[in-house]
Amino acid sequence: MLYLKRFGPLAVMTLLAVAVACGGGSGTTSAPAEEQAAASGDASGPQAPMFAVDPLWPKPLPNHWLLGSTIGVDVDTQDHVWIVHRASTLAANETSVLNDPPTAEECCTPAPPVLEFDPEGNLVGHWGGPGEGYDWPSSNHGITIDHMDNVWVGGNGGGDSHALKFTRGGQFLLQVGVAGRQPDSLSTDSYGRIAKISVDGGVNEIYFADGYGNKRVAVVDADSGELKRFWGAYGNEPDDDFDERYVPGGPNLQQFLSPVHCAEVSASGLIYVCDRAHDRIQVFQKDGTYVDEMLVMPNTTGSGAAWDLDFSHDPEQAFMYLADGVNQRIHIIDRENLTLVTSFGDGGRQPGQFFGAHSIAVDSEGNMYTTETYEGKRVQKFSYLGMGPVTADYQGVVWPE
Repeated sequence: MLYLKRFGPLAVMTLLAVAVACGGGSGTTSAPAEEQAAASGDASGPQAPMFAVDPLWPKPLPNHWLLGSTIGVDVDTQDHVWIVHRASTLAANETSVLNDPPTAEECCTPAPPVLEFDPEGNLVGHWGGPGEGYDWPSSNHGITIDHMDNVWVGGNGGGDSHALKFTRGGQFLLQVGVAGRQPDSLSTDSYGRIAKISVDGGVNEIYFADGYGNKRVAVVDADSGELKRFWGAYGNEPDDDFDERYVPGGPNLQQFLSPVHCAEVSASGLIYVCDRAHDRIQVFQKDGTYVDEMLVMPNTTGSGAAWDLDFSHDPEQAFMYLADGVNQRIHIIDRENLTLVTSFGDGGRQPGQFFGAHSIAVDSEGNMYTTETYEGKRVQKFSYLGMGPVTADYQGVVWPE
Protein backbone atom coordinates (compact mmCIF):
# COMPACT_ATOMS: atom_id res chain seq x y z
CA MET A 1 0.00 0.00 0.00
CA LEU A 2 1.37 3.42 -0.92
CA TYR A 3 0.97 6.32 1.44
CA LEU A 4 1.09 9.91 0.22
CA LYS A 5 2.58 12.92 1.95
CA ARG A 6 2.13 16.50 0.84
CA PHE A 7 4.94 18.81 1.94
CA GLY A 8 4.53 22.43 2.86
CA PRO A 9 2.60 25.26 1.22
CA LEU A 10 3.84 24.35 -2.26
CA ALA A 11 2.02 21.02 -1.87
CA VAL A 12 4.71 19.08 -3.73
CA MET A 13 3.51 15.49 -4.07
CA THR A 14 5.84 12.64 -3.18
CA LEU A 15 5.32 8.93 -2.78
CA LEU A 16 6.47 6.89 0.18
CA ALA A 17 6.55 3.11 -0.24
CA VAL A 18 6.51 1.45 3.18
CA ALA A 19 8.91 -1.50 3.17
CA VAL A 20 7.33 -4.89 3.70
CA ALA A 21 9.46 -7.49 5.46
CA CYS A 22 8.71 -11.18 5.93
CA GLY A 23 5.79 -12.39 8.04
CA GLY A 24 2.06 -11.52 8.23
CA GLY A 25 0.42 -10.85 4.84
CA SER A 26 -1.83 -7.84 4.28
CA GLY A 27 -5.46 -8.48 5.08
CA THR A 28 -4.75 -11.44 7.30
CA THR A 29 -4.40 -11.92 11.03
CA SER A 30 -0.76 -12.19 12.04
CA ALA A 31 1.35 -12.56 15.16
CA PRO A 32 2.66 -9.48 16.97
CA ALA A 33 5.62 -7.81 15.28
CA GLU A 34 8.13 -8.80 17.94
CA GLU A 35 7.18 -12.46 17.40
CA GLN A 36 7.62 -12.03 13.64
CA ALA A 37 10.99 -10.39 14.24
CA ALA A 38 12.15 -13.32 16.34
CA ALA A 39 11.20 -15.66 13.52
CA SER A 40 12.93 -13.58 10.86
CA GLY A 41 15.96 -12.65 12.95
CA ASP A 42 15.80 -9.09 11.58
CA ALA A 43 16.32 -6.50 14.33
CA SER A 44 18.28 -3.97 12.25
CA GLY A 45 15.38 -2.16 10.56
CA PRO A 46 12.96 0.50 11.78
CA GLN A 47 11.64 0.26 15.33
CA ALA A 48 8.09 0.99 16.47
CA PRO A 49 5.94 0.66 19.59
CA MET A 50 4.46 -2.84 19.89
CA PHE A 51 1.05 -3.72 21.34
CA ALA A 52 -1.15 -6.67 22.20
CA VAL A 53 -4.86 -6.49 22.92
CA ASP A 54 -5.94 -7.20 26.52
CA PRO A 55 -9.11 -9.26 25.96
CA LEU A 56 -10.10 -9.09 29.65
CA TRP A 57 -10.12 -5.29 29.98
CA PRO A 58 -12.33 -3.67 31.23
CA LYS A 59 -14.16 -5.83 33.73
CA PRO A 60 -17.90 -6.45 33.21
CA LEU A 61 -20.16 -3.50 33.99
CA PRO A 62 -22.51 -3.76 37.01
CA ASN A 63 -26.29 -3.46 37.06
CA HIS A 64 -26.82 -5.17 33.71
CA TRP A 65 -25.52 -2.00 32.05
CA LEU A 66 -24.74 -1.84 28.34
CA LEU A 67 -22.73 0.62 26.25
CA GLY A 68 -24.15 2.26 23.17
CA SER A 69 -21.93 3.74 20.47
CA THR A 70 -18.83 4.61 22.47
CA ILE A 71 -17.89 7.97 21.13
CA GLY A 72 -14.98 9.25 23.20
CA VAL A 73 -12.06 8.21 25.43
CA ASP A 74 -9.40 10.00 27.47
CA VAL A 75 -6.91 9.16 30.23
CA ASP A 76 -6.37 11.40 33.28
CA THR A 77 -3.26 11.96 35.41
CA GLN A 78 -4.16 8.96 37.59
CA ASP A 79 -4.26 6.73 34.50
CA HIS A 80 -8.02 6.43 34.92
CA VAL A 81 -9.75 5.83 31.61
CA TRP A 82 -12.85 7.89 30.83
CA ILE A 83 -15.37 7.13 28.11
CA VAL A 84 -18.61 8.68 26.91
CA HIS A 85 -21.25 6.72 25.02
CA ARG A 86 -24.72 7.17 23.51
CA ALA A 87 -27.48 5.20 25.21
CA SER A 88 -29.84 6.23 22.42
CA THR A 89 -28.06 3.90 19.99
CA LEU A 90 -29.04 0.77 21.92
CA ALA A 91 -31.68 -1.31 20.14
CA ALA A 92 -34.95 -2.39 21.76
CA ASN A 93 -33.83 -6.01 21.83
CA GLU A 94 -30.70 -4.97 23.78
CA THR A 95 -32.74 -3.32 26.55
CA SER A 96 -35.60 -5.81 26.78
CA VAL A 97 -36.29 -5.02 30.44
CA LEU A 98 -37.28 -1.48 29.40
CA ASN A 99 -39.86 -2.59 26.86
CA ASP A 100 -43.52 -1.87 27.59
CA PRO A 101 -44.35 -4.41 28.80
CA PRO A 102 -40.86 -5.78 29.67
CA THR A 103 -39.81 -8.78 27.64
CA ALA A 104 -37.03 -9.81 30.05
CA GLU A 105 -36.80 -10.06 33.82
CA GLU A 106 -33.48 -8.28 34.37
CA CYS A 107 -31.39 -7.49 31.27
CA CYS A 108 -30.46 -4.87 30.25
CA THR A 109 -30.33 -1.08 30.75
CA PRO A 110 -28.09 1.67 29.36
CA ALA A 111 -25.06 2.67 31.41
CA PRO A 112 -24.80 6.35 32.41
CA PRO A 113 -23.21 8.42 29.61
CA VAL A 114 -19.86 9.07 31.35
CA LEU A 115 -17.90 6.15 32.82
CA GLU A 116 -14.56 6.15 34.67
CA PHE A 117 -12.36 3.04 34.96
CA ASP A 118 -9.24 2.54 37.05
CA PRO A 119 -6.11 1.02 35.42
CA GLU A 120 -7.24 -2.50 36.34
CA GLY A 121 -10.53 -2.02 34.47
CA ASN A 122 -12.80 -1.56 37.49
CA LEU A 123 -15.65 0.90 37.07
CA VAL A 124 -15.03 3.59 39.71
CA GLY A 125 -17.27 6.45 38.59
CA HIS A 126 -20.31 7.21 36.47
CA TRP A 127 -22.59 10.17 35.78
CA GLY A 128 -23.97 12.34 33.00
CA GLY A 129 -27.10 13.28 31.14
CA PRO A 130 -29.52 16.23 31.33
CA GLY A 131 -29.36 18.40 34.45
CA GLU A 132 -30.03 21.81 35.91
CA GLY A 133 -28.35 24.82 34.32
CA TYR A 134 -26.94 23.28 31.14
CA ASP A 135 -27.95 21.68 27.83
CA TRP A 136 -26.76 18.09 27.65
CA PRO A 137 -25.85 17.34 24.00
CA SER A 138 -28.49 15.64 21.91
CA SER A 139 -25.66 13.44 20.60
CA ASN A 140 -22.64 13.57 22.92
CA HIS A 141 -19.30 13.28 21.16
CA GLY A 142 -15.81 13.25 22.67
CA ILE A 143 -14.54 13.50 26.24
CA THR A 144 -11.40 15.20 27.58
CA ILE A 145 -9.90 15.53 31.06
CA ASP A 146 -8.11 18.87 31.34
CA HIS A 147 -5.05 19.96 33.34
CA MET A 148 -7.24 20.87 36.33
CA ASP A 149 -8.92 17.43 36.38
CA ASN A 150 -12.13 18.78 34.89
CA VAL A 151 -14.14 16.86 32.29
CA TRP A 152 -15.19 18.35 28.93
CA VAL A 153 -17.92 16.85 26.73
CA GLY A 154 -18.84 17.91 23.20
CA GLY A 155 -21.76 17.04 20.96
CA ASN A 156 -22.47 16.56 17.26
CA GLY A 157 -26.27 16.51 17.25
CA GLY A 158 -28.42 18.94 15.32
CA GLY A 159 -28.63 21.55 18.09
CA ASP A 160 -25.23 20.92 19.65
CA SER A 161 -23.55 24.29 19.15
CA HIS A 162 -21.83 24.18 22.55
CA ALA A 163 -19.54 22.20 24.88
CA LEU A 164 -19.81 21.42 28.60
CA LYS A 165 -17.31 21.42 31.46
CA PHE A 166 -17.80 19.41 34.69
CA THR A 167 -15.80 18.40 37.73
CA ARG A 168 -14.59 14.80 37.69
CA GLY A 169 -17.52 13.99 39.97
CA GLY A 170 -20.04 15.38 37.48
CA GLN A 171 -20.76 18.82 38.96
CA PHE A 172 -21.58 21.31 36.20
CA LEU A 173 -19.07 24.16 35.81
CA LEU A 174 -19.41 25.87 32.43
CA GLN A 175 -21.27 25.82 29.14
CA VAL A 176 -19.27 27.21 26.21
CA GLY A 177 -21.47 28.40 23.37
CA VAL A 178 -25.21 28.84 22.99
CA ALA A 179 -27.18 25.67 22.31
CA GLY A 180 -29.51 25.50 19.32
CA ARG A 181 -27.60 27.80 16.96
CA GLN A 182 -27.10 27.06 13.28
CA PRO A 183 -23.53 26.26 12.19
CA ASP A 184 -21.44 29.35 11.44
CA SER A 185 -17.68 28.99 11.10
CA LEU A 186 -17.19 32.71 11.72
CA SER A 187 -19.26 32.84 14.92
CA THR A 188 -17.59 34.12 18.07
CA ASP A 189 -20.16 32.79 20.57
CA SER A 190 -21.34 29.43 19.28
CA TYR A 191 -19.94 26.32 17.62
CA GLY A 192 -20.96 23.82 15.00
CA ARG A 193 -21.33 20.30 16.37
CA ILE A 194 -17.97 19.84 18.10
CA ALA A 195 -16.28 16.50 17.46
CA LYS A 196 -13.30 16.29 19.83
CA ILE A 197 -11.75 18.49 22.50
CA SER A 198 -8.11 18.78 23.61
CA VAL A 199 -6.24 20.85 26.18
CA ASP A 200 -3.12 23.00 26.31
CA GLY A 201 -2.67 23.24 30.07
CA GLY A 202 0.43 25.43 29.98
CA VAL A 203 -1.57 28.38 28.65
CA ASN A 204 -5.00 27.30 29.96
CA GLU A 205 -6.53 26.83 26.51
CA ILE A 206 -9.02 24.34 25.10
CA TYR A 207 -9.05 23.31 21.43
CA PHE A 208 -12.32 22.36 19.72
CA ALA A 209 -12.39 20.29 16.53
CA ASP A 210 -15.37 22.30 15.30
CA GLY A 211 -16.50 20.05 13.64
CA TYR A 212 -19.52 18.42 12.02
CA GLY A 213 -21.27 21.70 11.20
CA ASN A 214 -18.41 24.20 11.20
CA LYS A 215 -15.15 23.78 9.28
CA ARG A 216 -12.55 25.04 11.72
CA VAL A 217 -10.36 24.63 14.75
CA ALA A 218 -11.51 26.93 17.57
CA VAL A 219 -9.50 27.82 20.69
CA VAL A 220 -11.14 29.04 23.93
CA ASP A 221 -10.02 30.09 27.40
CA ALA A 222 -10.41 27.11 29.75
CA ASP A 223 -11.89 29.22 32.57
CA SER A 224 -14.15 31.73 30.84
CA GLY A 225 -14.91 29.88 27.62
CA GLU A 226 -14.11 33.04 25.65
CA LEU A 227 -13.17 32.40 22.03
CA LYS A 228 -9.55 33.44 21.41
CA ARG A 229 -8.91 32.44 17.77
CA PHE A 230 -9.92 30.02 15.02
CA TRP A 231 -8.77 28.87 11.58
CA GLY A 232 -9.60 26.58 8.70
CA ALA A 233 -7.56 24.29 6.42
CA TYR A 234 -4.06 25.62 5.60
CA GLY A 235 -4.76 28.43 8.08
CA ASN A 236 -7.35 29.92 5.73
CA GLU A 237 -10.50 31.66 6.91
CA PRO A 238 -13.16 28.91 6.98
CA ASP A 239 -15.83 29.10 4.28
CA ASP A 240 -19.17 27.42 5.02
CA ASP A 241 -20.23 27.77 1.37
CA PHE A 242 -17.39 25.52 0.23
CA ASP A 243 -18.90 22.15 -0.71
CA GLU A 244 -16.36 20.50 -3.01
CA ARG A 245 -15.89 16.83 -2.21
CA TYR A 246 -12.56 15.07 -1.86
CA VAL A 247 -11.61 12.91 -4.85
CA PRO A 248 -8.69 10.48 -4.39
CA GLY A 249 -5.77 11.73 -6.44
CA GLY A 250 -7.40 15.13 -6.91
CA PRO A 251 -6.10 18.56 -5.98
CA ASN A 252 -5.50 19.80 -2.45
CA LEU A 253 -8.78 21.24 -1.21
CA GLN A 254 -8.29 24.52 0.59
CA GLN A 255 -11.06 24.02 3.15
CA PHE A 256 -11.75 21.31 5.72
CA LEU A 257 -14.49 18.86 4.87
CA SER A 258 -17.00 17.87 7.54
CA PRO A 259 -16.14 16.58 10.00
CA VAL A 260 -13.08 18.28 11.43
CA HIS A 261 -12.73 15.34 13.80
CA CYS A 262 -9.74 16.05 16.08
CA ALA A 263 -7.31 18.82 17.00
CA GLU A 264 -4.62 17.48 19.31
CA VAL A 265 -1.92 19.52 21.05
CA SER A 266 1.54 17.92 21.03
CA ALA A 267 4.27 18.49 23.59
CA SER A 268 6.27 20.22 20.85
CA GLY A 269 3.58 22.88 20.58
CA LEU A 270 2.24 21.76 17.21
CA ILE A 271 -1.46 21.11 16.62
CA TYR A 272 -2.44 17.97 14.66
CA VAL A 273 -5.87 18.16 13.02
CA CYS A 274 -7.90 15.23 11.68
CA ASP A 275 -9.57 16.29 8.42
CA ARG A 276 -11.38 12.99 8.48
CA ALA A 277 -13.12 12.73 5.12
CA HIS A 278 -10.06 14.13 3.32
CA ASP A 279 -7.93 11.25 4.68
CA ARG A 280 -5.44 13.79 5.96
CA ILE A 281 -3.73 15.14 9.06
CA GLN A 282 -2.83 18.82 8.90
CA VAL A 283 -0.22 20.33 11.24
CA PHE A 284 -0.31 23.89 12.57
CA GLN A 285 1.44 26.18 14.97
CA LYS A 286 -0.70 27.36 17.88
CA ASP A 287 -1.59 30.59 16.11
CA GLY A 288 -3.02 28.68 13.14
CA THR A 289 0.02 28.96 10.88
CA TYR A 290 0.06 25.96 8.54
CA VAL A 291 3.12 23.70 8.78
CA ASP A 292 2.61 20.42 6.92
CA GLU A 293 0.17 17.64 6.09
CA MET A 294 -0.03 13.91 5.50
CA LEU A 295 -2.45 11.69 3.64
CA VAL A 296 -3.30 8.27 5.12
CA MET A 297 -4.84 5.52 2.96
CA PRO A 298 -5.79 8.18 0.42
CA ASN A 299 -8.13 6.03 -1.65
CA THR A 300 -10.56 5.88 1.27
CA THR A 301 -13.80 7.72 0.58
CA GLY A 302 -17.05 8.02 2.52
CA SER A 303 -16.28 8.68 6.18
CA GLY A 304 -12.54 8.91 5.55
CA ALA A 305 -9.46 7.46 7.27
CA ALA A 306 -8.35 10.14 9.81
CA TRP A 307 -10.68 9.80 12.82
CA ASP A 308 -8.70 10.53 15.98
CA LEU A 309 -5.11 10.56 17.15
CA ASP A 310 -2.91 10.56 20.23
CA PHE A 311 0.83 10.50 20.81
CA SER A 312 3.28 7.97 22.20
CA HIS A 313 4.22 8.64 25.81
CA ASP A 314 7.99 9.06 25.37
CA PRO A 315 9.25 12.61 26.04
CA GLU A 316 9.67 13.33 22.34
CA GLN A 317 6.25 11.91 21.39
CA ALA A 318 8.07 10.25 18.53
CA PHE A 319 4.96 8.48 17.25
CA MET A 320 1.33 9.29 16.53
CA TYR A 321 -1.42 6.70 16.77
CA LEU A 322 -4.26 7.31 14.32
CA ALA A 323 -7.66 5.61 14.60
CA ASP A 324 -9.10 4.74 11.19
CA GLY A 325 -12.77 3.84 11.49
CA VAL A 326 -13.31 2.88 7.85
CA ASN A 327 -10.30 0.64 7.28
CA GLN A 328 -10.61 -0.60 10.91
CA ARG A 329 -6.97 -0.10 11.85
CA ILE A 330 -4.67 1.84 14.11
CA HIS A 331 -1.87 3.50 12.14
CA ILE A 332 1.47 4.11 13.84
CA ILE A 333 3.10 7.21 12.32
CA ASP A 334 6.51 8.83 12.71
CA ARG A 335 5.35 12.17 14.09
CA GLU A 336 8.31 14.30 13.02
CA ASN A 337 8.54 12.98 9.46
CA LEU A 338 4.81 12.28 8.96
CA THR A 339 5.45 8.84 7.54
CA LEU A 340 3.58 5.64 8.22
CA VAL A 341 5.56 3.02 10.14
CA THR A 342 3.05 0.17 10.53
CA SER A 343 -0.64 -0.52 11.21
CA PHE A 344 -2.61 -3.11 13.15
CA GLY A 345 -6.19 -4.26 13.64
CA ASP A 346 -8.91 -5.66 11.40
CA GLY A 347 -12.65 -5.44 10.93
CA GLY A 348 -14.67 -7.59 13.31
CA ARG A 349 -16.08 -7.91 16.80
CA GLN A 350 -13.46 -10.08 18.48
CA PRO A 351 -10.83 -8.55 20.78
CA GLY A 352 -8.26 -6.66 18.76
CA GLN A 353 -10.67 -6.07 15.89
CA PHE A 354 -12.77 -2.97 15.25
CA PHE A 355 -16.16 -1.87 13.99
CA GLY A 356 -15.97 1.91 13.76
CA ALA A 357 -12.61 2.60 15.48
CA HIS A 358 -13.53 6.10 16.61
CA SER A 359 -11.40 7.49 19.46
CA ILE A 360 -7.97 6.78 20.93
CA ALA A 361 -5.99 7.71 24.06
CA VAL A 362 -2.68 6.69 25.67
CA ASP A 363 -1.83 6.35 29.38
CA SER A 364 1.44 7.13 31.18
CA GLU A 365 2.69 3.56 30.69
CA GLY A 366 2.19 3.75 26.94
CA ASN A 367 -0.92 1.55 26.89
CA MET A 368 -3.51 2.45 24.25
CA TYR A 369 -7.30 2.64 24.63
CA THR A 370 -9.77 2.74 21.76
CA THR A 371 -13.52 3.15 21.49
CA GLU A 372 -15.88 2.11 18.71
CA THR A 373 -18.97 3.76 17.34
CA TYR A 374 -21.79 2.31 15.21
CA GLU A 375 -22.41 -1.27 16.31
CA GLY A 376 -18.92 -1.55 17.84
CA LYS A 377 -20.13 -0.13 21.20
CA ARG A 378 -17.09 -0.86 23.37
CA VAL A 379 -13.75 0.25 24.78
CA GLN A 380 -10.59 -1.84 24.32
CA LYS A 381 -7.12 -1.79 25.84
CA PHE A 382 -3.93 -2.51 23.91
CA SER A 383 -1.01 -3.20 26.25
CA TYR A 384 2.31 -1.58 25.38
CA LEU A 385 5.04 -4.19 24.91
CA GLY A 386 7.97 -1.87 24.30
CA MET A 387 9.80 -1.07 21.08
CA GLY A 388 10.40 -3.72 18.46
CA PRO A 389 11.47 -4.10 14.84
CA VAL A 390 8.90 -3.42 12.13
CA THR A 391 8.50 -6.53 10.02
CA ALA A 392 5.26 -5.71 8.17
CA ASP A 393 3.44 -2.59 7.07
CA TYR A 394 0.23 -4.25 8.28
CA GLN A 395 0.31 -6.56 11.31
CA GLY A 396 -3.32 -7.73 11.42
CA VAL A 397 -4.75 -8.42 14.87
CA VAL A 398 -2.16 -8.00 17.64
CA TRP A 399 -3.10 -10.93 19.80
CA PRO A 400 -1.25 -11.70 23.05
CA GLU A 401 1.18 -14.57 22.95
